[in-house]
Amino acid sequence: MSVTRGGSSGEEPPLTPMPAADVIRRVVEPDAAGPRWRRKAASPPVIVVEDKLLTGTLNLRALEFPYVLEFYRCRFEQAPDLRQAKLAGLEFRDCWLPGLQAKNMRCDNDLVLVSSTVDGLVDLVDTQIEGSLNLTGSMIGNHSGRALSADRLVLAGALLANNLVARGEIRMPGLRAGGNVNFSGAVLDNAEGYALNGYGIHVGGNLLCGIDVTTGARFSSTGWLFLPATRVESDFSLRGAELNHGDTTGVEITGDPGFDVTATLIADRLRVEGNLELDRGLRSNGTLRIVNGVIGGSLRLSSADIDVSDEQEPPWPHRALHLDGTQISGDFDARSIRMAGQARMVDVTISGNLLMDGANLRNPEADVILGRRFSVGGNLDGRFVEAAGCLSLQGAKIGANMDLRGTRLIEPGKNMRTGDVAPSVDIRAATIGRDLILAAGHRPFAAHGGVRMHRAEIGREANFDGAILGSGLGGTALNAHGMVAQELVLTVGQAPRGRVTLRHARCASLADNDKFWDGTGRIDLEDFRYEALAVPIDLKDDKNVRTRLRWLRTSMQGHYSPGPYDQLATVFRSTGNEEHAHTVLIEKHKWRYVALAEGMRVLWPGVRLWSWLQRSMVGYGYRPTRALVWLLFCLVSGSVWFALRGEPNEINSDDTLIWNPVLYTLDLLVPIIDFGNKNRWQAPGASQWVATGLIATGWILATTAAAGLTRMLRRN
Repeated sequence: MSVTRGGSSGEEPPLTPMPAADVIRRVVEPDAAGPRWRRKAASPPVIVVEDKLLTGTLNLRALEFPYVLEFYRCRFEQAPDLRQAKLAGLEFRDCWLPGLQAKNMRCDNDLVLVSSTVDGLVDLVDTQIEGSLNLTGSMIGNHSGRALSADRLVLAGALLANNLVARGEIRMPGLRAGGNVNFSGAVLDNAEGYALNGYGIHVGGNLLCGIDVTTGARFSSTGWLFLPATRVESDFSLRGAELNHGDTTGVEITGDPGFDVTATLIADRLRVEGNLELDRGLRSNGTLRIVNGVIGGSLRLSSADIDVSDEQEPPWPHRALHLDGTQISGDFDARSIRMAGQARMVDVTISGNLLMDGANLRNPEADVILGRRFSVGGNLDGRFVEAAGCLSLQGAKIGANMDLRGTRLIEPGKNMRTGDVAPSVDIRAATIGRDLILAAGHRPFAAHGGVRMHRAEIGREANFDGAILGSGLGGTALNAHGMVAQELVLTVGQAPRGRVTLRHARCASLADNDKFWDGTGRIDLEDFRYEALAVPIDLKDDKNVRTRLRWLRTSMQGHYSPGPYDQLATVFRSTGNEEHAHTVLIEKHKWRYVALAEGMRVLWPGVRLWSWLQRSMVGYGYRPTRALVWLLFCLVSGSVWFALRGEPNEINSDDTLIWNPVLYTLDLLVPIIDFGNKNRWQAPGASQWVATGLIATGWILATTAAAGLTRMLRRN
């Protein structure tokens, strides 16, 4: 006769038929032929049945049976009926059963079903087992419905289901196990619904659904692992597991943000006192959903592979990871994870660190990580990440560093409302305790959609050293509107491709380079405040000042803005470098008059002439010594002219004033004050025009000097 054992089949010697009722009759009539029994001291008697084909029904329903029943290599014609029975113990090894009815059964020792086949339902609803339930190596179910029904099962010991093969639903909501629940190496197959329904189970030890240490077999499931409100007193491990979603044909996608059609793990309100291990090669083609969970240790996803693409072209409608509202007391370790789909982590709190070094994340043209109001107590490390999509961490709080050194973010997509290119890194209103590092490592940091850090607060340094911002797709390369940091490092690796906004930003130290100021878009510097340059400019380094003025003009792309000039002048003045501060302010007024002239249709030549006169004569009031030079030049020139032309005509012959060309020229140049010379003599011919020019020059010098002095007094 062929007998199936533990999921395998082979030819074995024929079994001896025996009525199942003989098992009970042997207890009542000890001398009758039938199964042998044995008994140890201080233990219940054991009835052993070996190599039998049990015909009829083994009916112990509602009986108090103070014996341990052990069946080896037996085949049952009918499903044993143990409902409401009270047994000392029960064991099936290498047996075949059409089912097992044990609802409301009480077992004083272990219930063992090892390396056996149950071609039907194992019913353990409301059963109490004072020992452990051992299903190791067995095969149960036949896809016709549930394989195991164990609602409210109570185990004093463990549930051992290593290498179990279940064809149908494993149902055990309300399970209470004093020890471990171990499904390592098991295969749970129910594509039409729940592979494991464990709503509200309570595990006193570890919940293990990983790789079996003996056989090396992976835990595998097809269908939902449904574990909401589960409590695990130690670790929950799906390490190395293979999770497959069930048949989603005909299931409609709703607008409910909490609805995950292709979920493989549903564990809302999960509470794990130890670690949650989803790492070391775990593979899932559906969503891992743990909403409002509480994890006392660390959440580990390193080297996991989560892919919800179903080999379709993006965008993908399903999430890869859904952790909204989950609290993690330890680290979130996702190093070297491979993920296709969105990781949704809104309102997630991590007391330790978030580790994503070397991750490969793909959700093109959408958010690859959505983490609004995300909180990390330590560091967020995402070095050398490959990401297609956007990192959206608005309102995030990071206790120490956010380090994305060498990370590359491509395919950001577009904002659905505005149509602009979406930012690759969005940390609006985020708070970072120490450093924000978006810099180069052994390769540059690259954000094709740019970086948005509107109103972000960085405790120490915002570092963009060697970064590549923007991609020529348009939009914004860097938006740091209202950002606050101690040090701002903008020594980028390439010129930004897109707009740059530093409006209302604040920093104590600014480091930059020529590439930053040579971007394709305008740089908005209105009300940008910095206290010092990271590399101070020497008092004699006029060339560097001229270079900075050229950078400012280039960044404005033809638009005049006085604020950046005032700020640079303030920085120079704070270090005692008044000369360079005046150079900057002269440049500011030069472009101010250019902007005024461009706004006037008729008077623009006069505006330009007036600007040139002020700049050349007194440097808009910041070079007052120029007026003295002009005055001396005109005095010398006029004196020579009038001396060569001879004594002019006297206006009043009664005056006794002696002709002096120097005093006459000085009287012409100085307005308002009369030295008595210009009204005594009248210059004829060409000298009359020279005298008039000297009078006009004197008034211009006086007016421009007064305007500059007024400006200086107002500033002081």
